[in-house]
Amino acid sequence: MTTIKIEGGDNTVLVPTFRFLFSHPAHFIALGFGGGMLAIMPGTMGTLIAWGMHYFLLTLWPEIFTPLVWHIIIGAGFLIGVWACERTGRDMGKPDHGSMVWDEMVAFWLVLLFVTPAGAIEQFVAFILFRFFDMVKPPPIRYFDQQLKGGFGVMWDDILAAFYTLLIMAFWRTLAN
Repeated sequence: MTTIKIEGGDNTVLVPTFRFLFSHPAHFIALGFGGGMLAIMPGTMGTLIAWGMHYFLLTLWPEIFTPLVWHIIIGAGFLIGVWACERTGRDMGKPDHGSMVWDEMVAFWLVLLFVTPAGAIEQFVAFILFRFFDMVKPPPIRYFDQQLKGGFGVMWDDILAAFYTLLIMAFWRTLAN
């Protein structure tokens, strides 16, 4: 069994099991190392995990996790995410299941790459903006979310949400100076 049904009034939520999480490397990646398994707000959890990982890696090994290395991580993470989300979506029977949070993680790393160095307040604003754009999906994000299918589509709409976030952050920084 890949999922557990949680009945809630008019809503039924399918939550992946730990057995599913560890049944294939693509599942482990796409589900954000398990962070996407929450039935409520898995995308927010994936974004928080990405933020925590970025902070942890940058704090412990700043000489290793340089902007160039983050560019490589994000590029490779996007390509790996296309494969992992394609496979996991197919195995779950839902191409863009909410528990797949690797897309949020890679996209938020992209945001953090361009806002760093930034204080906690600026990073928090970036977090809120990113979650807003990812959930609301203003044009053209919604268009691409509906038109692009498979792993690439899963990954691409979050990259666009990251772009919108970075646009607002750049505007904010310009006004602040």
